[in-house]
Amino acid sequence: MGALTVVLALLAALCNASASVLQRRAAAEESDSRGGARHAVRWLTRVLQRPHWLAGFGLLILSTVFQAWALAVGSLSVVQPLLASELLFTLVVGSLVFHRRPDLRTWSAFTSLGVGLALFLTAASPSAGRTTASDGSWLTAGGVVLAVVVALVLASRPTRGGPRAALLGLAAAMSFAMTAALLKEVVGRRDQGPAGVFTHWSLWATAVIGLVSFVLLQAAFRAGSLTASQPALTLGDAITSVALGWALFAEHIELGARLVPEIIGILLIGAGSFGLAAAPSVGAAWDTVPHGTSDTHPAQRHQPR
Repeated sequence: MGALTVVLALLAALCNASASVLQRRAAAEESDSRGGARHAVRWLTRVLQRPHWLAGFGLLILSTVFQAWALAVGSLSVVQPLLASELLFTLVVGSLVFHRRPDLRTWSAFTSLGVGLALFLTAASPSAGRTTASDGSWLTAGGVVLAVVVALVLASRPTRGGPRAALLGLAAAMSFAMTAALLKEVVGRRDQGPAGVFTHWSLWATAVIGLVSFVLLQAAFRAGSLTASQPALTLGDAITSVALGWALFAEHIELGARLVPEIIGILLIGAGSFGLAAAPSVGAAWDTVPHGTSDTHPAQRHQPR
């Protein structure tokens, strides 16, 4: 695990966390959450014009640059799980943006999630594999991920609030993991020159799946609190990336004696997940717009939620 890979992945995590907080702030400023495709499109159109959302979008671009650079020098199974540090960055940046300090239980839950994943990653020690994958492997892995994402989206439709945000967040996470895997395929072909990169299907698939990921991410932000969607986003991305690294690029994790700390890491992740679900901050609207700070028109501010 090279130092450059770690630094680049952490920078990507910081930019990603800041983008999530700023875009969630923009979503919270638009209080119209009525159902229907027409209202959803109008809501999204208004959100895309907000300064917080635009700043978040700029940080997403910067995060993609750092992520692509990290994937060019490191493995998918290392880079994506390192983005788990986004959880703690989210708390720090979110506390500044929303002017609300999370309670101790929320801090403990997020810390348990981050430490658990870090322990698992350190013990598993994912190895570097191939730089590109075969078309057959892509077809199989893509089909599995697509089926699970569709199932998660369908399961989210009858739900509301935190559960809906978590399901959509997990669907977005798996889509982002697939986008990262495709991006690794693209940068793995850089030695073939511009012609080899721009004529291969992976570049265009990255753009398409990236757009799907973006739409699912915005849907998760609209559905509920950041504390509900962010763990699913971060952990789902990491776990799916480890699986894709194994299936596509022949990256593998250590077992044997290291299985014990890996299991402890998984238990910490589970404890953090349950702790977060019961944390008072989840029900206390930690990431809603502070009173008097929204630039939403007064008539919009009082629309029913």
